[in-house]
Amino acid sequence: MLKITPGESQNKVKPRSLAIMDLGSGTFRLVVYEYEPGLSFHLADELREPVALGEGLSRGRINPQALERGKKALRAFADFLRAVAPDEVRILATSAIRDSENGREILEEALALGLSPKLLSGEEEARLGVLAVANALPLEEALVVDQGGGSAQVSRMQGRRFLWGRALPLGALRLTEGFLASDPPARAEVRTLVQAVMAHLEALPLEPGVPVVGLGGNVRAVARLHQKRRGYPLDFVHGYYLPREGVEELYEDVLSLSLKARSELPGLQQDRARTLPATLVLLRTLLRHTRAPGLWLSGMGIREGALFQHLLPSPHLLPDPRAFAVENLFRRYPFRADHRERVKALALALYRGLSPLHGYGPEEERLLLEGAHLHDIGMHLGYHEHHKHGAYLVLSEPLLGTSHREQVFLALLVRYHRRGEPSLGGYRNLMARGDGKRLWRLAALLRLAEMLERTRSGRVKGVRVELGERVRLTLEAEEDPWVERLEAEKQGGLFQEAFGLPLEVVWGR
Repeated sequence: MLKITPGESQNKVKPRSLAIMDLGSGTFRLVVYEYEPGLSFHLADELREPVALGEGLSRGRINPQALERGKKALRAFADFLRAVAPDEVRILATSAIRDSENGREILEEALALGLSPKLLSGEEEARLGVLAVANALPLEEALVVDQGGGSAQVSRMQGRRFLWGRALPLGALRLTEGFLASDPPARAEVRTLVQAVMAHLEALPLEPGVPVVGLGGNVRAVARLHQKRRGYPLDFVHGYYLPREGVEELYEDVLSLSLKARSELPGLQQDRARTLPATLVLLRTLLRHTRAPGLWLSGMGIREGALFQHLLPSPHLLPDPRAFAVENLFRRYPFRADHRERVKALALALYRGLSPLHGYGPEEERLLLEGAHLHDIGMHLGYHEHHKHGAYLVLSEPLLGTSHREQVFLALLVRYHRRGEPSLGGYRNLMARGDGKRLWRLAALLRLAEMLERTRSGRVKGVRVELGERVRLTLEAEEDPWVERLEAEKQGGLFQEAFGLPLEVVWGR
């Protein structure tokens, strides 16, 4: 079982590798994960081939050109696997292969290449998507929509568990071929498509008020377009919230564009341009039908669901995805776990001792401790500017179970843990009211904790906080920790700006 093991993050464990091949109806993907059994994982490599295997699916047969593209991609992937030789391989075949008369040709080609594909049922595909969402987003309940090229899985997650799921013939390629023949799509075609989508949605036991989560490359493409329009400061869509009005705006604008004009939209992959209108019709119709105010984006789908299924015992759920993500990142870029734990203990003592001044609660305490956990990961790249390196690493990929606001706040704590004037900078629009002051205060505490461990020797065993006309910190140490006292006193200006009182640092036994 994957678990968090504080203090053991520098033990060397031989990593294993798991390759997962996703034979999707629009795109074939091969991902390779490296993982330490019971401890951590990360994406090590990825191949992507747009094959449009779903072409012809609306007529029940994959067309010959699409079959050949699929077989060619399989041969390339098989060659890659022979060269890389991962410890384990899982191959997942989905809607186009499942629903077409001649999809078996792809399975036979895979077998001839020495591969062992598993043909997923619609429910199995839906379960993997829900499992990914349960481990990746901070949600207990959700209506999960995964639109591929051939089908769309609509599923209900309750208490982070799969409740029900349906595979509907609403894949982006299938809908485009079956309904949208004109370029740009004619209004009558769009009306007919909306009616077809509604007929499928009305047959589902949908409940109002349940958060909607979208996943799959087609849905992510819509989110990226919206991010580009907003000038969004983060480079990933996982955890992004796309409001319904954003979907409505894109629907109105994009459906009037020709295929050539759509292919020139900033941030859109070329192979998504053809199917973009069908995805927008599905999302707009779903949000209107459920009266949802928007949808959350998951960057994880059936491949990651298969990964969690492989790594975790049933029910394949991380107890605390966010805590796991923080430790997982530290294990990627480890530096002095003993120092990290002492900084965390000192930061916690300061936070609790100063609670009458800041009045914060468990949320801020958790952010502070997470910042302390990761504050030195930039040292993995080098000492100079390691606070900036660390902030970059925190934002280099999505953190499981963490909102964009929380992840940015954590990166800023790492950025300002040793120098600089704390600022929300270009992320201000992502943050909550009061986060500017909150950042000043938590960064001041983290910086003080770091300075009280300046020699990384553990000389300061603890700190007592006394409040009055000034804040007095009494350092508990066997001998006068002169360097730590000096460095902490230098933070007096930052501290007074954050808390409104002067700072005094003294030694006590």
